[in-house]
Amino acid sequence: MPRIVTAALQRLSSRRAIIGTVAVVAAILLSSLLYAQRLKEYLSGIKWPEVKVVDPGAPGAHPGDAIVLFDGKDMSQWVDGDAWKVQDGYVITAKQDIHTKQAFGDCQLHVEWAAPEEVSGSGQGRGNSGVFLMSLYELQVLDSYDNSTYPDGQAGAIYKQQPPLVNVCRKPGEWQTYDIVFTAPRFDEQGNLAKPAYITVLQNGVLVQNHFELQGATSFIEAPKYTAHSAKMPLQLQYHNNKVRFRNIWIREL
Repeated sequence: MPRIVTAALQRLSSRRAIIGTVAVVAAILLSSLLYAQRLKEYLSGIKWPEVKVVDPGAPGAHPGDAIVLFDGKDMSQWVDGDAWKVQDGYVITAKQDIHTKQAFGDCQLHVEWAAPEEVSGSGQGRGNSGVFLMSLYELQVLDSYDNSTYPDGQAGAIYKQQPPLVNVCRKPGEWQTYDIVFTAPRFDEQGNLAKPAYITVLQNGVLVQNHFELQGATSFIEAPKYTAHSAKMPLQLQYHNNKVRFRNIWIREL
């Protein structure tokens, strides 16, 4: 076959391939368009309010809508706060428990604490304190770095109810963080429990309590149980004969 004829046939075949490809693409686009026209966007029908804008703050700072309970300078937000010693941007536990002047219910709470650098004692006698939501429900504070004690009494535990998922304690003297999300219990008009309390805790950025359902108020001498109380109650920090330090405490009401 003459070369000129062969070349002409090749060009014709190439054009047919291009035309075929264009036809396939056009068919796909047309099919997609017709399918899209048959679809209807799902709408929930809920009239959501505008989402509130909150300044998250600089890294390490508190959010714009947080209530600062201790900024490293004074304990004016606390009843009996003058019993604890403020120095160098932190406060040291002493003499007695303290609680906030303001009452809280559902909340997000940030607390930083440090056990004494010099280790003395063991078990529950080492860096012991506690964060009591609503003055009743204790998240344990303890130096649990290379310190054996019962699991539901170590740092990150809901005391006498639930051990932490993992032990992420830093060395004695180093700062630890608790980031807490707490849902307060609800009671009906007769004082019966309508809905239990729940708590989620991150210690040093690691999840140690995952939406745990509290069994009731904390007690050292009996099983936890619920007793009807106000919808909002003060936050309490515990003095347990150890010089535990606290700093950068803030809370957001939810």
